Amino acid sequence: MIHLNHLKHALVLPAQSNNVGSLLPSPPSATRRVVGAGGRRQSMPRISCCSATEEVGGVSSLTVEKALTVKGTVEAAPAIGQMYATRGLDDFSDLFGKTLLLELVSSELDPKTGQEKPRVTGFAHRTLVEGRYEAEFKVPPSFGPVGAVLVENEHHKEMFIKEIKLTTGDDESTAVTFDCNSWVHSKFDNKEKRIFFTIKSYLPSSTPKALEVLRKKDLEALRGDGHGERKCFERVYDYDVYNDLGDPDKNPAHQRPVLGGSQQYPYPRPFSEVKQLTFGATTLRSGLHMVLPALRPMLLQKELCFPHFPAIDSLYSEGIPLPTQASLDSVRSVIPRVLKLVEHTTDNVLPIRSPRHGREFAWFKDEEFARQTIAGLNPVCIQLLTEFPIMSKLDPAVYGPPESGHHQGAHRDADKGRLDSGRGPGGEAALHPGLPRRVPALRAQGPRAPRHDALRLPHRLLPHGSGHAHAAGHRAGAAQVSHAAALEARLHAPGPDATGAWLWKLAKANVLAHDTGYHQLVSHWLRTHACVEPYIIAANRQLSRMHPVYRLLHPHFRYTMEINALARESLINADGIIEESFWPGKYSIELSAVAYGLTWRFDTEALPNDLVKRGLAVRKEDGELELTIKDYPYANDGLKVWDSIKQWVTDYVKVYYKSDEDVAGDPELQAFWDDVRTKGHADKKDEPWWPVLDNRDSLVETLTTIIWVTSGHHAAVNFGQYHFGGYFPNRPTTIRRNMPVEENRDEDMNKFMAQPEMTLLQMLPNQMQAIKVMTTLDILSAHSPDEEYLGEHAEPSWLAEPMVKAAFEKFCGRMKEIEGYVDECNNNPELRNRCGAGIVPYELLKPFSKPGVTGRGIPNSISI
Repeated sequence: MIHLNHLKHALVLPAQSNNVGSLLPSPPSATRRVVGAGGRRQSMPRISCCSATEEVGGVSSLTVEKALTVKGTVEAAPAIGQMYATRGLDDFSDLFGKTLLLELVSSELDPKTGQEKPRVTGFAHRTLVEGRYEAEFKVPPSFGPVGAVLVENEHHKEMFIKEIKLTTGDDESTAVTFDCNSWVHSKFDNKEKRIFFTIKSYLPSSTPKALEVLRKKDLEALRGDGHGERKCFERVYDYDVYNDLGDPDKNPAHQRPVLGGSQQYPYPRPFSEVKQLTFGATTLRSGLHMVLPALRPMLLQKELCFPHFPAIDSLYSEGIPLPTQASLDSVRSVIPRVLKLVEHTTDNVLPIRSPRHGREFAWFKDEEFARQTIAGLNPVCIQLLTEFPIMSKLDPAVYGPPESGHHQGAHRDADKGRLDSGRGPGGEAALHPGLPRRVPALRAQGPRAPRHDALRLPHRLLPHGSGHAHAAGHRAGAAQVSHAAALEARLHAPGPDATGAWLWKLAKANVLAHDTGYHQLVSHWLRTHACVEPYIIAANRQLSRMHPVYRLLHPHFRYTMEINALARESLINADGIIEESFWPGKYSIELSAVAYGLTWRFDTEALPNDLVKRGLAVRKEDGELELTIKDYPYANDGLKVWDSIKQWVTDYVKVYYKSDEDVAGDPELQAFWDDVRTKGHADKKDEPWWPVLDNRDSLVETLTTIIWVTSGHHAAVNFGQYHFGGYFPNRPTTIRRNMPVEENRDEDMNKFMAQPEMTLLQMLPNQMQAIKVMTTLDILSAHSPDEEYLGEHAEPSWLAEPMVKAAFEKFCGRMKEIEGYVDECNNNPELRNRCGAGIVPYELLKPFSKPGVTGRGIPNSISI
């Protein structure tokens, strides 16, 4: 980040003070006379040294104009894979000084003509410092504050410009920084110059007159005209549909439906094409391209299941054997960032870090199974049941009785208030009538649709079941495993004997596999990655880079479109990692689309509204929330983070919007929100729940929701993936075999009776799936060294506005307080979901983290 003493407001270059920015220093001897308070004349420093008076024989001569010398420094970087030493024609241009043409634009109009003042131009020449260019400007007097810098790239290739800094002489204290962090096209591709505005933020109505045309022109370039094919160097942001997940021309089995634009498969819109990786995107973000191909030769030989549980444990104690030293060398540059690699190993072995969960078969226990439901990786789906038994809305002729297999007599007297961790009656069958009938066709994906309920206790959950007595006096657990194609459903509960106990373990494994798939496809991918992308596109299309709302949201949008593009290429694509290793296989993205159509709505993405909708909180008369379960770490910590974000947004909005009318009358803001609704989420554009941005309160709620989803929500469902799923029996991603008691499977039942643990191993992911999932989850759970955490670093534009700077400092202080709050909760023995013998503390919403797989930290954006 840029230090505060290097951040000033817009550069004021001569003649008069202006509220746009700070003043350049002048020589101490240069003074001017002004009328002060009470009419007294007083001496003040000159604003600029733009003129001098020569005295000849005691008589003043004509004033001689002196232009101010300003140095411009450009920090740039080459395109990825393109080093300066091999740029050919661009090196030749650099030798002759034809590098970057810079134009300084005044934010003031010429008072005589009413037109833009003549721009000050200068070539920036390459220096001996890699990526640094310098220019010198002679600025005339009366130029006024610099409001923008225009850049023409004289190279034949586009280049990435990090920042442009203007200083007077060599005085660094006068430095004014233009925060760029953007690609600049070659003039040979596009003759239009790139525009970079001052770091001072302006609503459209307060834009300096001389910058109004440039502001409009820049937005027009970002929106495009809607015609023609988008070229790689263009900055046009536009919406598309998900039509690139399959390649039926290459493989007919890779045909996948288009998501978005249809009633059957509604979906948020992605960006049509993502730019090359930005320099902040480290090797972690491209690790999937390097790690998994290096492991593939070994994985192809690992179709078998693990022979015994010690073989699974050996992955963490002995590592993964690689076929050759070359395989190890090929991943050495990435693995140290994501896996625990022994640098000087002499064996071709890839050591794997031990995850925090799953040790000593804790995952076998009902208490841990239930605890992870509420204090684990997917705490955003559990909801309060308000009726029992659950009545399915599916066709009973196809899916069986509407009671979904529950024993009616055993539960008619069951009290309400139970917590449901299923996805609706019959598990995923409630999402889409046609989907479950296709899922059983998959050999390697679990054909059953499980669900489980949990009984609400004062501080904990326990699985709820068929009425068997629990040691604590509560009902024991139950998991329904319902056949998706036949008229059959079974209710599994902890049995009084060994057979019942083992069947109960298999049923819980089914539940976990389906919950894991739903977590990955809906709680994680859909609700964060996919649904946020339209906000990013709309902001770039409709909000000027000078707009305060753009600058508030910008740090929460970094790298998201890039990681989404990588996901479409390697994770959610046909035969990608999700389809190969997660339930429900090739129908994964269809499940995501159906969930979007039936469950997603913007207003309930706000954490308080989400908790109320799921029955896990109630609003009291004073508007405060009361949690249904007091020991609910995601809600306890999340509400602290939510409140802190909301206060920061409230303070920020009040600086720029003085009234509700300012919000309603902001054309760029209204165009942004209209784009989000009617284009980015076009399949839901007519829903009545969309907020209307006609006052400051609705704007604060909307912006807080967006920031929460990109930061807190994503952190809670992403950065614990390896610690909860790295030991895959704790959270299997798929179930490969049916329950042995179903469909008269006598042979399977006989094997189960002889070796129940082998039946479980054969149900769990095979060796290929397990190793691939472990490696992937490790990459996805890692923080990069350049991660930016919520409330940690201020944007340059925030520091340029004193009131915003003060508000951010308070925000930063609150986030540090939350760190202490989380630690306090994790050491409170009364909170048994996060404190106790062998219990891993809940830290997913602890704001800050060091790099690597830490299971904590809230980054600003969805960057992995």
